[in-house]
Parts: sequence; C-alpha cells; structure tokens
Amino acid sequence: MIRINLLKPERRESHKAEVAPPPGHRERKKLQTPGPGLIFLLLIIIAGALFINQRKALSKEQSLLKEAKAEKKKFKDVGNLLDQLEQQKNLFEKKIKLIEELKSRQETAVVIMNELSKNIPDWIWLKETTYSKQTVSIKGAALSNNLISDFLRNLENCPYFTNVNFNSSTQRKVKNTQYFDFSLTAKYVVPSDAKPSSEEDTTREKK
Repeated sequence: MIRINLLKPERRESHKAEVAPPPGHRERKKLQTPGPGLIFLLLIIIAGALFINQRKALSKEQSLLKEAKAEKKKFKDVGNLLDQLEQQKNLFEKKIKLIEELKSRQETAVVIMNELSKNIPDWIWLKETTYSKQTVSIKGAALSNNLISDFLRNLENCPYFTNVNFNSSTQRKVKNTQYFDFSLTAKYVVPSDAKPSSEEDTTREKK
C-alpha cells in the first residue's frame, strides 16, 4: 500500500558553521554605484568647464581679430599716405618738367630774338614771331622787297637757322608811304659748337 504525506514538509534549516576569518583579513566593502543625481551634477560641471573654456577661446579670437583689424587699418592708412605722396611726387615732377620746358623755351626765345636782331636789315621791323616744333614763323614789314631778300640771305648765313623759306609779300600804302608785309619761316637749330647756358654755368662754377 502506498502512503502519501499531505502535510507540509518542515523547512530544514541548514546551519552552517561560521568560519572565523584568518588574522589580518579585512572585509571587502561593496562598491556603491553613483546615483543619477551625482552623474547629472558631474555633467553640469563638465559642461560649465567646457563653456568657460570656449568662452575664453572666443574672447581670445575676438581680441586677435580686433588686433588684426587695427593692423589692417594701420596698413591701409599707410597705403593711402603712400598714394598721396606718390601723387604729390608725380605732380612735383610734372611741375619741374614744365618749368624746365618753359626755361628751355625762354632761353631758346632769347637766342632766336638775339639772332634775328643781329641779322635784320635797317628799315625792316618785325610784327610777329612764333616758335613751335623747332620752326620759327616771322611776320614783318619792309620798305622794299630788296630788303626782304637781304633779310632772307642773312638768316640763311646764320648758323642758328636752316630751311629759310619765303612765304608771301604784299604791298601796302599808308599816307603816301608804301611798304611790304611779308612772312617767312625758318628751322631753328643749335650749332654743335654752341654750349647751353646751363653747361656754361656749370663750367664757371667748377673754375
């Protein structure tokens, strides 16, 4: 016959013998996992440190940019000053060139008038004398055509004039006095043995 025990089996408690730890043994403490609040606090601290570093870096970059702009402005001001000086230099050079040209023309005009006065016959007077591109244009009046011919011959023999050309002669009459208006042209040249006044002045200074 089979017997079935319907009673709840008693709980058997196992009594383990407690073993005493060896001398000098230290009980290990259980590691505690940091809680969410501590992790959140650490994240805030790290984010704050990064923000401060980024702010310092941005401030430094802005300072460098400001210095760069200041340097750029300084160089721009220097460039503008150099441009102004270059313009003034070009203006002075043009003025000096113009003065030299006027001085050269003045000296040339003095030579031309001096040579004309040397070679003009009596009873001939000049009304107008112009000089352009090495060409001297002369308008005057004479009591006769013979005097005009003598004037042309004198200019041809002068070393300062070449290609002397007679253009026209027109008879005029004023109060029973007849005269001839004439015009002629000649090429002005400087003789090879003639020294400019500047060279003569330099030679005198050296002496």
